[in-house]
Amino acid sequence: MAISTAASDKAAGNNVFATAIREGLYAGLIAFGLFVLLIGLKTDQNIRNELVIVQRWGLLAIMVVIAAVGRFAYIAYAVPAIERRRAAKAAAPAATSVEESFLKRNLNTIGLAFLFLFPAIVVTFSGLQGSLKWIDNFGIQILIYVMLAWGLNIVVGLAGLLDLGYVAFYAVGAYCYALLGTEFGWSFWILLPAAGAMAAMWGIILGFPVLRLRGDYLAIVTLAFGEIIRLVLINWREVTNGVAGISGIPKVTFFGLMSFNISDENYFGKVLGLAPSGVYYKIFLYYLILLLCLLTAFVTIRLRRMPVGRAWEALREDEIACRSLGINTTNTKLTAFAIGAMFGGFAGSFFAARQGFVSPESFIFLESAVILAIVVLGGMGSLTGIAIAAVVMIGGTEILREMQFLKMVFGPSFTPELYRMLLFGLAMVVVMVWKPRGFVGSREPTAFLYKRKAVSSAFTKEGHG
Repeated sequence: MAISTAASDKAAGNNVFATAIREGLYAGLIAFGLFVLLIGLKTDQNIRNELVIVQRWGLLAIMVVIAAVGRFAYIAYAVPAIERRRAAKAAAPAATSVEESFLKRNLNTIGLAFLFLFPAIVVTFSGLQGSLKWIDNFGIQILIYVMLAWGLNIVVGLAGLLDLGYVAFYAVGAYCYALLGTEFGWSFWILLPAAGAMAAMWGIILGFPVLRLRGDYLAIVTLAFGEIIRLVLINWREVTNGVAGISGIPKVTFFGLMSFNISDENYFGKVLGLAPSGVYYKIFLYYLILLLCLLTAFVTIRLRRMPVGRAWEALREDEIACRSLGINTTNTKLTAFAIGAMFGGFAGSFFAARQGFVSPESFIFLESAVILAIVVLGGMGSLTGIAIAAVVMIGGTEILREMQFLKMVFGPSFTPELYRMLLFGLAMVVVMVWKPRGFVGSREPTAFLYKRKAVSSAFTKEGHG
């Protein structure tokens, strides 16, 4: 019996390796067909200013080998390991559930502690001036996209409404703060709720025409709405200054008490006796966007447990059944659009204050695609998964900008920026194959029926249920 079992295991192993070799060859051929024009051939100009084709077969061979070996390793080693782990979980469900519950209980606490201590950690290891890039490009940039993705999660992840024009609300919030701040000199603390209210109003305006649309049709209409807002910003030059954008946007003050402009009398560093530096302003902005993100998460969690949140989930699962239960789908959709747009407006006003300059180029369709990709990769409806996806996607793209050591591998003519989106797309494909429902994907409802109840026969007669 043992001999037959060993023989069957050996045969299964041989079949797995044969399949892995075949899949690796197929992946290599597909990679060759995709990359032969993108990587293998490159147009350039010679000394006589003539257009010539430069052949890079070595770099193409490296990409083909990476694709083939990666596919072989996935089929030969990753898939059997995943199946063994699933079998182990099925054999010991109690221990696995205890381990997962322990990790889930402590994951949010560890993450929050790290986020609050992030500026102190960066300043400790990089110095005050050296921490500027890390706090701004990694901390603030990632948290902006976390807030945007959590806002879009209300529309897409909870209500199930595919929105491809979410960047329009981001632009409305940014231009609301930029225009009112530069023209009337209003404070950020007044314009922050005003930008959110303005974006929510535009969310309702978008919601009314698309009440009867779902799926692909809704995606097309929302995509058109985002493009309409961008074209208005470009062509309404008298108000938005067109493609030149708006500059000189006032900075955020320290709750109206101190300024971050070095020339002011009540400068933050001067009042507290600190050396003049721009790092203080970035640290303040970091904690400000962190608090805005936590506010977004708190409101989302509270709304999910309220009747409106349960109505969103019912609408996401089945709109016909939702209507049959007596839920007003019109109000449900409008509240989802309005609340999601409001958080997009908050993020837009913060973006304008952080940059000090806004232009229509910052609100193209690619931004909506990136935000939607973060929601899908993280797991629709999961706040923790979306935050992890934002760190991986936005932080990963920023790290690829700094990967100058790749020039040592591929030659001095190699520019990481040109292949950043290519690597980014490959990573997204890998994640979707590995975790098709996102990093922390779950569609568990917020309301459960824990107790069985007996129904009287009087309610089960014909015409009564």
